[in-house]
Amino acid sequence: MVYPAIVYERDEEDVKRANNGVYSRTKRYKVTVIDRNPDSDIPDKVSDLPLSSFSSHFVAENLNHDVFSVYF
Repeated sequence: MVYPAIVYERDEEDVKRANNGVYSRTKRYKVTVIDRNPDSDIPDKVSDLPLSSFSSHFVAENLNHDVFSVYF
């Protein structure tokens, strides 16, 4: 993998129901920004996306990981 990188995976769905049926379905993705630079501006850009929220930050193997939940 080449860094910086963005890795995403489908997380879950927000399903709204009424009258015994589904009327709204929103998918949530877990988006991880991986970068060697701890002050990278990429996490800020992901955070600016509509319906995006910061979840956590961790360091593994000298790489910074910023994790977001993004609804789409």
